Amino acid sequence: MGDWEYTVNSLVPEGERLPNGHARYGAVISYDGSGFHGFQRQKHSVSVQEELEGALSYVAGSDIKVSPAGRTDSGVHACYQVVHFDSPVSRSASNWIRGANSRLPETISLTWAKELPCEFHARFAALSRTYRYIISRTETRPSILPKGLAWVRYHIDVEAMALGCRYLLGERDFSCFRGSDCQSVSPFRHVREATFYKAQDLVIFEIKANAFLLRMVRNIVGALLEIGRGKKKPEWIQLLLTEGDRSKSAATASARGLYLVDVHYPNKYGLPRPKKGPFFLNENLRL
Repeated sequence: MGDWEYTVNSLVPEGERLPNGHARYGAVISYDGSGFHGFQRQKHSVSVQEELEGALSYVAGSDIKVSPAGRTDSGVHACYQVVHFDSPVSRSASNWIRGANSRLPETISLTWAKELPCEFHARFAALSRTYRYIISRTETRPSILPKGLAWVRYHIDVEAMALGCRYLLGERDFSCFRGSDCQSVSPFRHVREATFYKAQDLVIFEIKANAFLLRMVRNIVGALLEIGRGKKKPEWIQLLLTEGDRSKSAATASARGLYLVDVHYPNKYGLPRPKKGPFFLNENLRL
């Protein structure tokens, strides 16, 4: 599946189209997901969506509902999550940003907002999503950002893990890395990039695809860590993909190290293109 643009009437659910008398806005937010049960609103647990909708509703003086580019799982972070929302009142970018941030908890920040064409949809207009998984390889557990890093106390062979990434590329059936309660119609996804970087005591796994299945990235990381520990060969990834059996793969990696770092859209929408985070990583990444 290559880059594509969509027709709003054919792909967007009826309930998500622009109501009469409303303007559509796009926004970029970042958040520390460790205190939330995922992005999506929950009946009995606090979510990023609930906090964000409350803050935007305060600014608009009206009930606001948001739709995200992706529903990050419980404990997962975002440096660059994109949402859209429809408002019956007009507000400037500064009003949305300052007003919403004054009501949001310190672990959520709205960083950009703009009125966009009515056909823009945070999920369906996205061409790709990129995640980074950050692993600390220190001898003792990290005390700084303990919920922002995954920690492994054992030696891992990063080069072997990078070799395993080769089998992820292309459009494939990712059933072996799919969460059991995933509701996606199709298990097929197109992975465009998958690689590892090093930055001092950190190991960074980066993966870019058109979209992801539930817990897909964390399940892939779990399998790659088995290769890094020497328990499996890089070719094991290909075998898992061929057999499509989740029960034969590895345990799911912790949510602590996972960040949504980029969502890419057609240039016509004018969304910002920042450097990929998280903020504590510098640009001197290398394999």
